[in-house]
Amino acid sequence: VQLQASGGGLVQAGGSLRLSCAASGGYFSSYAMAWFRQAPGKDRDFVAAISRGGIDTTYADSVKGRFTISRDNAKNTAFLQMNSLKPEDTAIYYCAAASSLYVSRIYVIADVYSDWGQGTQVTVSS
Repeated sequence: VQLQASGGGLVQAGGSLRLSCAASGGYFSSYAMAWFRQAPGKDRDFVAAISRGGIDTTYADSVKGRFTISRDNAKNTAFLQMNSLKPEDTAIYYCAAASSLYVSRIYVIADVYSDWGQGTQVTVSS
């Protein structure tokens, strides 16, 4: 599946952004989805994941309570709502898809994900 991430930008600390990940070329409902991020000079880190069915989710401790992952299978799109943004959230955000046989399974390991979007830059100023 091909993924196109969008919605990044420059925002002040405390602000909000909503990232979108549009999928094409595959059966979107058969993929678990996730967001990862990579700050300059750092490794790519897990942010949030959602199951095929959209019911099961999990988050990195650093974003829990501030970010919400969701998906609209009818529109082949996943989302990441980011509230109360902090300067340490500054990074390139990538969406990823993993084909899954299980409706409720979620994955936090990057190696599980076979398809990746191009990334969208999020910059949070203090």
